[in-house]
Formats: sequence, structure tokens, C-alpha cells
Amino acid sequence: MKIGVISDTHDNIDRIKESIAVFNREEVGLVIHAGDVTSPFALIPFEELDAEFVGIFGNNDGDKILLRDRSKGRIHRQPHKMTVAGKRIVIMHEPDLVEDLAQSGNFDLIIYGHTHRARAEWINNTLVLNPGEAGHWLYGKATIAIVDTETMKARILNLDELS
Repeated sequence: MKIGVISDTHDNIDRIKESIAVFNREEVGLVIHAGDVTSPFALIPFEELDAEFVGIFGNNDGDKILLRDRSKGRIHRQPHKMTVAGKRIVIMHEPDLVEDLAQSGNFDLIIYGHTHRARAEWINNTLVLNPGEAGHWLYGKATIAIVDTETMKARILNLDELS
């Protein structure tokens, strides 16, 4: 299964739509948002997503009640643990415990956001992934990621290089 990973969209509707188009083209089965959607209206484009959706709240997510309602309960408090295609995944926004969780060996995949910097790195047998900032507001580079759960390979995609 392919998983699309996005974070730090910060209300950038154009970049969200571009990301969804890539995820649909890549035929991902699930999209994980690692926080900072920011406003409930920024979830509207996700209605065009041809995959399941799950996310967590980030530090800039304002109206958590409306975000949860708009997402039909698919945005959770962090950390959020789940199993997808037999892979143990934990999703968080802030990176404070990423290294310790990776060292624990309890997860196959750790997804986080917040830093706006893309990262795909193996620590022990755990893939640590930050898709970077899809919104591109902070560093001017809009990135997302795709993980193949069969091979556990991650690709960081620059949206500007895909258009």
C-alpha cells in the first residue's frame, strides 16, 4: 500500500489541491496529515481525495472542534498510533520524542511535522519521516512524501518539480 504524507499546509489551498492531485495520481490508499492544517476551510479540498484520510492536530490548528467535525472525526490529538498494512505507525506534530521512539523499536514508521524540513531517515529498524511543509510559507519549498509499506521506501516530492 502507498501512504501519502503531508504536513504544515497552513491554509495554503493551492498547495493542498496540488498535493491531493499528486496523491490521487499516485493512487495512495491513505493520506496522513501530520498537523497544522490550521483552519477548518482548509479541509474542503480533501473532499477530492481518492483515499482514506487521517491526521493529528498541530500547534497552529485553531478551531479543533470544527477541524474534527469537518474531518468527520479523522483528526486526532497527538500522538496517534495506528497499524496500516501490518506496519506500526505513530503520528505526531512536534519532534520532541522522535529519536527516543525510534530507538524503542516499537514502531515501523514515525511521522512528524512542525519543523517544515523534509526528512526520511532510518533509525534502527524504524523509518522516521517528516514530509516538510506543503504550505511552503516558511522556507518557500512545498514538499510531501509517499511511503510504500511493502518496501518501506519513502520519497520526498517537491511540488514545484512536479508541475
